[in-house]
Amino acid sequence: MSAPAAGERHWLRMIAGYVRPHRGPFVAAAVLLLASSLLGLAQPLAAKALIDGLTAGQGVGRALVVLTGLVIVAAVLLGVGNYLILRTAEAVALDGRRGLVRHLLRLTVPALQRQAPGDLLARVAGDTMLLRQIASQSLIDIFTGGVMLLGAVVLMAVVDLTLLGVTAVVVVLLVVIMGLLMPRIRAAALRSQESVGDMGAALERALGAFTTMKASGTEATEAARIDAAALTAYRQGVSLARWGSVAGTSAGLAIQVAFLVVLGVGGARVASGAMPVSALVAFLLYVAYLSHPVMQLVGAGTYLQIGRAALTRIAEIDALPTEPIDLPTAPPVRAATATGVPAGPARVGGPTTATGAGSAPGPAEVVFEQVSFRYPDRDEPALRDLTLTVPAGGLTALVGPSGSGKTTVLALIERFAEPHQGRILVDGRPLADWPLAELRATIGYVEQDVAVLAGTLRENVAYATPGATDEEIRAVLRTTRLGTLLDRLGDDLDAPVRHRGLSLSGGERQRIALARALLRRPRLLLLDEVTSQLDAANEAALREVIQEISRRTTVVVVAHRLSTVLAADKIVVLENGTARSVGSHPELVRTDALYASLAAEQALV
Repeated sequence: MSAPAAGERHWLRMIAGYVRPHRGPFVAAAVLLLASSLLGLAQPLAAKALIDGLTAGQGVGRALVVLTGLVIVAAVLLGVGNYLILRTAEAVALDGRRGLVRHLLRLTVPALQRQAPGDLLARVAGDTMLLRQIASQSLIDIFTGGVMLLGAVVLMAVVDLTLLGVTAVVVVLLVVIMGLLMPRIRAAALRSQESVGDMGAALERALGAFTTMKASGTEATEAARIDAAALTAYRQGVSLARWGSVAGTSAGLAIQVAFLVVLGVGGARVASGAMPVSALVAFLLYVAYLSHPVMQLVGAGTYLQIGRAALTRIAEIDALPTEPIDLPTAPPVRAATATGVPAGPARVGGPTTATGAGSAPGPAEVVFEQVSFRYPDRDEPALRDLTLTVPAGGLTALVGPSGSGKTTVLALIERFAEPHQGRILVDGRPLADWPLAELRATIGYVEQDVAVLAGTLRENVAYATPGATDEEIRAVLRTTRLGTLLDRLGDDLDAPVRHRGLSLSGGERQRIALARALLRRPRLLLLDEVTSQLDAANEAALREVIQEISRRTTVVVVAHRLSTVLAADKIVVLENGTARSVGSHPELVRTDALYASLAAEQALV
């Protein structure tokens, strides 16, 4: 994934956008930490007054009380300020994660399919964590460290200008060194975070094909692949640590050199009588105190570079195309019909039938007008000037060889992708004019690679209709011939279902997906190879279900097994992305050579 063009202002605006909602507690924490720092700046002056009193033989009780009070109050303010900033930083990280997750869930299907899930998880879990470091360390440390450094310089000037000049030379040298190191730290941080994402992608690859890996005996190969990715992540992490260590060591060395130089020059000035010993002690305390803001600024600069790399990776996700839909959408409430299948939901702005105002909309009609579409990673189009009408009601089947565009037709109806040419209409209304949530509430979709989620049977069937009653769920389970599954689970809708439905057969997973779609009572039902994993008996039963459904809604079926669609009202034969013929099974056997050969291969003629 390539990084979007983003300059200094872009990533600074991103940081400001994350921090802005929390500016109240953020400013309060900054004030507390700044007050603690200012009280710390006053401590060397209080120590100077204490030494002057001791030298002059005067009472030092008051000076000792002031110094003690400064130390205690500064420590309390520091503790409260640190807690407040850390709490605020956690809130910033939470907002970052929520925003990134919501953006991921709104991505278009093609955009998401081009990403590695393991890398996306690394960005959500790891890169957003760095937002906390930016908010808790970098921004506050730059502010308080800068003020402390400026205050220390002013007070050092009050104590002795000559020694300030000596110290300034060392500080300027440190600034030059940091300017050379920071770009290297940023580059190392970006490489480190990318390598962690690559390692996550490698692990996800192995876990996603776990059974295939076991059957193929490639555990060692996948382990070596993951190990190589982990080794790369280690090396990039070491590189980042090396440059960060150089920065920290340079800062510490600069302060030590400044301390020694000041001690030498200041000692000579005390010996010559040019300055009192108390002033030298105070100045040395300021030099020692200077190490804190300097290390703060160096550390903040380092974390900013690491955070900038993380923001670059987050910006890459933000740049991916999203669907025009708001999250979340409220699920409509449905009522059961006498047949046991829930009634259709009321839809705001949806088409109506001629049966009267307020009646439930009828089956939907779909029209393709010279539609062409090509996937980004393919040279040949998936659909070429496809013109097709799916009538309202009844069963329409899409058949043809692999790669002929059957599944693409369903994806375009669902608006998982947009046609490059032509238009698609549902009930005479162009898809582009349908609000996406309303369109998908009209459609039930059962994909070829069905998704069964970890959870319960109820959660899987009522996934899109969480308000469905037990009676409605059981009715749709019976309709899809899942009564035996329910009996096996002790008639318990809350029985657990393992991750990816591994405790179910392939046919049970497909029928659960069909039950999920039917529970919505869609006006248009899209079925992609729903009988591919069923035995003959279950296929025959499911054919009866589909036939029954097609009497009251529009059903579009993609099928390789022609036995599923022999009784279809309309069969469309696709080849090379276009409709070569349309008709019933007997008609196509007589008039279309491709269809006749497909039927002959399956012994259906």
